[in-house]
Amino acid sequence: MSSTVATATKAEVSVSRYRWVILVACWASFTLTSIDRSTWGPASVFVGESLHVTVEALGAFATAYYIGYVVTNFWSGFASDAIGGKVILTVSLLGAGASMLAFGSTTNAAVGIAVQAVVGFFAGADYAAGIRLIVSWFKPQEQGFAMGIFTAATSLGTATANFVVPALITASGWRTSYIMFGAISVVVAVALFFTLKPGPLVTEHKHAPKGRFKRDLAAMFTNPNLLFTCLAGFGAFWGLYGFVTWSNTLMIKGKHISPETAGLVVGIFAVAAVLAKPIIGWICDRFFGGARKVPSIILLALFAAILLVFGRLDGAAAFLWAAPFLGLAAYGWSPLLVSLVPRLVPNGVSGSASGVANGIWQLGSVIVPVVVGAAFGAAKSFDIAFLALAAGPIFGFIAMLFVRDRQRPAVAPAAAEKE
Repeated sequence: MSSTVATATKAEVSVSRYRWVILVACWASFTLTSIDRSTWGPASVFVGESLHVTVEALGAFATAYYIGYVVTNFWSGFASDAIGGKVILTVSLLGAGASMLAFGSTTNAAVGIAVQAVVGFFAGADYAAGIRLIVSWFKPQEQGFAMGIFTAATSLGTATANFVVPALITASGWRTSYIMFGAISVVVAVALFFTLKPGPLVTEHKHAPKGRFKRDLAAMFTNPNLLFTCLAGFGAFWGLYGFVTWSNTLMIKGKHISPETAGLVVGIFAVAAVLAKPIIGWICDRFFGGARKVPSIILLALFAAILLVFGRLDGAAAFLWAAPFLGLAAYGWSPLLVSLVPRLVPNGVSGSASGVANGIWQLGSVIVPVVVGAAFGAAKSFDIAFLALAAGPIFGFIAMLFVRDRQRPAVAPAAAEKE
């Protein structure tokens, strides 16, 4: 009897330790696809000069990326639930890396826009796959912290791109960044294929009772709390990725800040978020019973307010001082909404719900580059551009007021089989 208990204890310890390997693997993939996305911000002006594209038209590249990203978010969530997160995650990173290599060789603007859409198509798949893997290894009461670490990847990707890419451009041109990060992505994708495996907390689709997956999907699509969370995220992403996409160019062209300083501002902005995400997630898990709604409302309101203030600033020193506060507010809501989505739906469709939610969230990323580009092009006003950015989190704040934050009880796999 004692031998059996000892064996079970060792198995539990093994599972407990391995979940951190899974989290780090998902984080590494998400970090690299975020670098792939964020490389465009500091490189955009130089890509435009190389491919003879006007500043106002540069938004088309970012919009093309996000169109591909949104499309794949919808299907990748269902695919992750149906065949598992491992295959989807590795294919995502491999395809994104190969597409980055292709963009680094682009000499034509139309081809470049098309390749950006392909980069986005592959990069967008790893989000839902990562969520699926994490919720299969981490209990609901631990997911705020886990999602904080996972989503910190987007901030780290932005920071890395803004610290590294300007230096690479100065040394050897914008193409080097795309080729280097593309190659790294391909290598890591191959390594992850031999590392990832599904966890014990979510029943795989192939083992679920007949008809269960369809019933869970029906419940997901009729969930009003999920709908309002999707709308809140749409507004938040509007402000976030509108800033990430346009801030370098707006500071360079609108305030005559040097490219290196603009990159430093956005880098500090992202570093603050790297620290804020896991800390905010842990605090909400540990001290506020896993609350998501009220902290998200506060952070979205703060995000909108700081964007409006940022639009009124002038001079490098002011932007550098404001950057960490904007980073905290701009990204702080992220682990809260990300961890809220899976607990609003049955656990068998956690990947599908996360993919659909992120797809709707990223529609804000699709639309905002063109809107901000048009606003700045028409008014030539830094203030107006940031007013357009702030409209997103204001909308998200309003939508979040209608969400009922109720945690779904954890269901053990064995229990799920009997339902």
